[in-house]
Order: sequence, then C-alpha cells, then structure tokens
Amino acid sequence: MTGPHLQKRSFTLAGHRTSVALEPAFWSVLEALARTRGMTLSALVQQVDAGRDEPDLPLASALRVHALVSQAEIGAISGATTG
Repeated sequence: MTGPHLQKRSFTLAGHRTSVALEPAFWSVLEALARTRGMTLSALVQQVDAGRDEPDLPLASALRVHALVSQAEIGAISGATTG
C-alpha cells in the first residue's frame, strides 16, 4: 500500500524492474549518501539489495535501515567539510 506521504521510485535490480515507496526524508538521506560515496542512487539501491542478509526482508525496510545506520556517516562527512 502506498500512501500519499510516500514517494515511489523505480529501479532495475538483477534484471527486473521494481518499485520502492519511501518517505521523502529517507530518499533525501539515501541521495546524500550516494553523493558522498560518488555513486548514483540506483547503484546504492543495488548495493543495499545485494547486501541484504535476510532475502525476505522487504527492500523498502532494508533501505530505511541503511539510511538510519548511514546517517552518522553523512553527518561525519558534513562536519568534516564545514568545521
């Protein structure tokens, strides 16, 4: 179910098109993380998808967890460049 508060994006993963719906704040964090790593958002999503320890874990959930865990990385990089 996709509510009005979710943004849906489509990607090709392992040769198949798939759509992921996340809150805009999560997309913003994932986009910033991809930029700090010098990769596209699509490449980051592919990396998270391939690295899932639990294949039954929904991709949207894996991306949310990745965004939360990686928030510290983004903050450390921002602090190093602005401080």
